Amino acid sequence: MASAAAGLAVCTPAYAQDAPSSPATAVSEATNATPANQRVTDDNSQGIIVTAQKRAQVLLEVPSSVTVIGGDTLERHQATNFQDYLSLVPGFSINGSTAGVTRITLRGANTGGVASTVAIFMDDVPFGSSTGLANGAILSGDFDPFDLNRIEVLRGPQGTLYGASSFGGVLRYITTAPKLGRFEARAQTGIETTAHGGMGYNGAAVVNAPLGDKAAIRINGFYRKDHGYIDSIGNNPIANFLGGELGRTLVKDDINDKKSFGGRASLLLSPTEAVSVRLTAFAQNLNSGASDAFEADPDTLKPLYGDYVQSRYQPEPTRIKYRVYNGTLDWDLGFANLFSSTAYSTFSEKLETDASFIQDLAATISFLAAIGNPLVVDAPVTRPLGLELFQQTATDKFTQEFRLSSPNNEHFEWLIGAFYTHEKSAIDPQNYFATEFGTDIIAPDVKQIANIFLHSKYTETAGFANATWHATPRFDVTVGGRLAHNKQRADLLIDSDLLGNAEGNDLHSSETVFTYSVAPRYELSDHASVYARVASGYRPGGPNVIPVGSPPGVPATYDADRLTNWEAGIKAEAPDGRLWSAELALYHIDWRNIQIFARVNDTGINGNGGKARVNGLEFSGALRPAPGLTLTTNGAYTNGKLKEDTPEDTGGLRGDPLPWVPKWSGALHADYEFSLGGGTEGFVGASANYVGKRTTEFGERREDGSLVKIPSYTEVDLRAGVTIDRFRIEAFAHNLFDKRGITDAFAFPDFIPPINSPSFPNNAAAVSVIRPRTIGLTLTANFDR
Repeated sequence: MASAAAGLAVCTPAYAQDAPSSPATAVSEATNATPANQRVTDDNSQGIIVTAQKRAQVLLEVPSSVTVIGGDTLERHQATNFQDYLSLVPGFSINGSTAGVTRITLRGANTGGVASTVAIFMDDVPFGSSTGLANGAILSGDFDPFDLNRIEVLRGPQGTLYGASSFGGVLRYITTAPKLGRFEARAQTGIETTAHGGMGYNGAAVVNAPLGDKAAIRINGFYRKDHGYIDSIGNNPIANFLGGELGRTLVKDDINDKKSFGGRASLLLSPTEAVSVRLTAFAQNLNSGASDAFEADPDTLKPLYGDYVQSRYQPEPTRIKYRVYNGTLDWDLGFANLFSSTAYSTFSEKLETDASFIQDLAATISFLAAIGNPLVVDAPVTRPLGLELFQQTATDKFTQEFRLSSPNNEHFEWLIGAFYTHEKSAIDPQNYFATEFGTDIIAPDVKQIANIFLHSKYTETAGFANATWHATPRFDVTVGGRLAHNKQRADLLIDSDLLGNAEGNDLHSSETVFTYSVAPRYELSDHASVYARVASGYRPGGPNVIPVGSPPGVPATYDADRLTNWEAGIKAEAPDGRLWSAELALYHIDWRNIQIFARVNDTGINGNGGKARVNGLEFSGALRPAPGLTLTTNGAYTNGKLKEDTPEDTGGLRGDPLPWVPKWSGALHADYEFSLGGGTEGFVGASANYVGKRTTEFGERREDGSLVKIPSYTEVDLRAGVTIDRFRIEAFAHNLFDKRGITDAFAFPDFIPPINSPSFPNNAAAVSVIRPRTIGLTLTANFDR
């Protein structure tokens, strides 16, 4: 069977990596242990292999909406994070203001809760928290993509095969497996300059080495520094009793610099043709000096001080760590293939938040310290103080999955599996301290203001099955189901002489959830197919941490929310598989029992809030009108709205758009490859990415009751490069016209109902935008034998 063309799947042409001789060979070779290393040249689009349904398939045979971004495309587009993927994936949206702290959304599945709606996988390893008790919605795994084979983005609910919190879709990082019998090495270095900031740089390298005939190892490392562009200019008096010069903010340039560094090591053992074992370890640190937010007029969202400026009194660093350890076994038993994945993964986020601009609290603490109040200090303190929140959020996750699957055949294919996960999460510590003003040094003579911790455990067991019946040579039906049971427990402690005390032990919940999928598919020809799909997904419920003194009726638990997706689509390409390709999907989503984040007595809880629906379409296509020239496009229409009011004090009203989801979005890409003679090759390319109007969270309403509206923007990128023998030099410009496309907005003052976000001086709101214009140069060297 033919697959969708490479230009469609990866937005620009896929480049050769161990091209198989035929699609059938590619499918047979793309085992789970070495996930689809094979990718063919643009001259033969029939070999784009994906493992979206946990077996190797050509893309056209997958009866759902899948986008594949090849590793070479990521490098050519200089795409290094979620923000850069927007132009490559239809229906993909984000919001956030700090590197590594980003909410990602597919098909509009977002109500602003704290549990994720998009599952993140590294190969077969689910990453991140499954619960609503560890900020999983915003602490998504924003892994560095260096030396990736590809990214697979599965849109729509994937609960049958991927389990909890995959009801918006799944983003899979497919790493490049070690290659037997082959030595290769690649080194890369680059520099870039960012408008309103300064110079950044990066470096990376990878080595693949055979260890005899039956083993190989692959090791890579990377380092990236992005220069900051947010300033703290020191001209906004703090609104407490000190005032004057003592209350001036820090004077510091480019406070939001970022550093990302880490690496991956992978060992492949293949003692026989039927057995392979792969051991992989991945580590990444992602550090930010401050968020990307600047202060803005809450009505116009324009910068208050003409540029990228925060009023920062204390430092606000964020340090994130990702760790993934995975062992897989792939064993061809003849009648079936046995696959096992054992993994242990962790993430942690350490942050410091400047709480000095929580003006009432900061002023109270400073006043009590000044008079020697015993709740805060034993003796008067006359020097200026700051107020800082120190917090660590972490999840340790063990997973085990077994799958037994039939070989690919023309009549009936089946897969059965079992899954187990045990997770321990903690927001501990969450401490408020008085600090020496302008630093994060804790004042030694002032008592701790508050000590808060929340510990939780999540255990899930699941069984699942999937089968495809090929009723005729052109018609097949794929069905699947998954039964999952989870248990959760949480413990809470609030210890504060000033703010009060609370304790909750053995808060618990349990639930059993069934998800399903049915997907008939009909081949119109060897180069076109239509499909329909009905699928469900869920996001786990859990125990609520109920504040002391809460009014009656606050639920002890919150329930899983469920989503059902009805979809129809078509995938087609030119008969030769090269000239053109296109894909279109239409869908309707019913979302019930939606999870909503609420506040009771200034403490956040999770709740359920009625129903929502999403209607939409997604499209992508490629055209190759001349040798070397590829034109690609993708886009989405996403119309998501509440069908009912959300609970009181959460702010959502029937008919409200789902937050941070543009109704229209899309991108155009043009790439031209050409020969310069003497074995020298060149390329030039350009992209334009449009993100339409959006609204912020339900609780952020203006006095007239309207939601805050975020304007649309268009970002233009350019790229060009030359390959000379084993060396390639590339130049690029991101956000060429220096647009301020908004990615987050919060802390609006005087909005109704109160959202309990700290306000900034001068009644400012906080806004963050896409990275300013960045121009850079990258040099890559390849060595192999």
